[in-house]
Formats: sequence, structure tokens, C-alpha cells
Amino acid sequence: MQHLSHRFCLAPMMDWSDKHCRYFWRQLTEKSRLYTEMVVTGAIIHGDRERFLQFNNAEHPIALQVGGSDPAALAQCARIAQNWGYDEINLNCGCPSDRVQNGMIGAILMSKPELVAECIDAMQKACDIPVTVKHRIGIDDMEDYEALSSFVTTVAQTGCNTFIVHARKAWLKGLSPKENREIPPLRYDLVVQLKKAFPHLNIVINGGINCLEQAETLLNDLDGVMIGREAYHNPFFLADVDQKLFGTPNPSANRHEVLDKFIHYAEQQNAAGTRLHHMSRHILGLYLGQKGARAFRRHITIHAANREASAEVLREAKQLVDIG
Repeated sequence: MQHLSHRFCLAPMMDWSDKHCRYFWRQLTEKSRLYTEMVVTGAIIHGDRERFLQFNNAEHPIALQVGGSDPAALAQCARIAQNWGYDEINLNCGCPSDRVQNGMIGAILMSKPELVAECIDAMQKACDIPVTVKHRIGIDDMEDYEALSSFVTTVAQTGCNTFIVHARKAWLKGLSPKENREIPPLRYDLVVQLKKAFPHLNIVINGGINCLEQAETLLNDLDGVMIGREAYHNPFFLADVDQKLFGTPNPSANRHEVLDKFIHYAEQQNAAGTRLHHMSRHILGLYLGQKGARAFRRHITIHAANREASAEVLREAKQLVDIG
């Protein structure tokens, strides 16, 4: 049985999947589950919550991804996430950067499944929204499937039933975060094996998925797919997600309609003091492959950088493309 709530997800990506990007994606697909950038517990508890947690109501269903390893702090964040109206809170056990490793955040937590289980248990007791985990298939010299299975077994004993699995190992020594997204081989077979071993769990696959046809194939064996970078660089393929994967009408007819909706949003945000560049940088790939796409990107890149730039820059850019 497919778990439709996680059937198609858009990945948390640092510096990319902010509220403006997520609102843009929502104009392309109403059914996909959106994930925030990872926010560390300290920023949520002690920082500017409006900055880190604010989202538009149109973004539902939306999950907050949090980074941390202290059960009490994570429990507090779970309560805050629920109070802010998030539909899910997700613990990051997959980020390989040095900065988060030093704080016992991200992929390094795969070496401490008992601690992850303690964290998940504390979060579940603090809120009523689903608590989920995003992790790798392993780190460094961990035995591939055995360690992965052991990690999931330990965490699932808390009652956590959704595991989002990036189908690459993370090498915490010797590879940069960028290299960790590209060099370790993809092992979709291990994620499928995991689902067969844990049929009662909701297993979502992430990593290297770049089209809906590939997603449909993976959904024959798994409960959901999560796509990140392809959605950012080539967003218009998302326009077919609702019809192809959920059997409901697509929300927008063409690229121009998507842009018109985003222009209206940008005008509202502009009026509230948000600079155009913070929003427009997310839509540069909208016309990928279309006549005039390069001119569209160049016009926005040059003119949106102006501190006083308005949404009129986007209208001007629209005139440079031809969608046939």
C-alpha cells in the first residue's frame, strides 16, 4: 500500500529551499510534501523564529527539518514546530558537513542509533505531529545493509514509521559535502531491500532522481520519492507531478501562468520589505530548454540585484521568452 502523504517530496536543501522557493514550487504542485532547510535547535530555541520558521499557508503540507542531538532541545523544537503549524518535524541524520559533525548533527548520528532513538522518542512525546528521520544508507566504513537495518530497527522501536533514505553513503572523512552528493555510488537496491524487510514502515527514497518516469518506477517498490537538485534547476517538470503521481489536475497550465502567480507573490513580499533577489534567484530555471531562457536568466540576474528592484523585473524577463 502506498503512503500517499509522502509519495512525492521536495527535499530540504541548505540556502535553497527557503520559504520563497517553497512557495514557487507550490505553484507547480499542490500535492507534494515540502521540507524546509535544516534549522539547528539553537536557532529555533534562541534565535529569530520569525526568520527561521515563517512559512506561507499555501505551503501545506510542510515539514520542518531540524538538526540536533540533544533530546530535550529537540523535544522543545517539536513543540514549537507544532505550535507554528508545521505538519511534520524531521530529524536530519544525513548531512555530511564538517560544521554539523562537530556539533553531533547530521550523518554522524548514524553511528549512534540509540541516541537517535532517544531523540525521536523525546520529540514524539512533545508533539502530536509526525516525527520522521532523513538519513543515509551508511557512513564511512559501516557495513552496508547490516548497519542500515540495525539503525532503522533501533529507531523504529520508538514508533517512528517514516524513514527518508538518501541512497548514498556519507564519507565523513575525505569528501566535501558536494562530493558526498555525487561520488559515493547510489544503492537503490539497499533501500528496496530495507522496504522488503520492514513492510510496515514508510520508506521514502532520495538521491539522484531526476525525472517523473524514474520516480514512477521507484514507487513500484517504495512508498515515496524525494527530489532535490533537479527540482531546483529544472522546476517545470514538477508541473506534471499532481496528475501523474496523484491523479489530480495540475495546478498550472504553462510556465507563464506559474510566473504570473509568482510575480503577484513577489509584489506582496516586495511591499513588505523583501528584496527581489531573495525571491527571484529561485525561479531562474523555470524556462530551461525554452527559446529565450538564457536572456530570461540574465535579465533577472543583472536587474534583480538592484536593491530597489521590483517585480517589474520579472515582467520584463517574461517578455524575453517564447514557450511556443
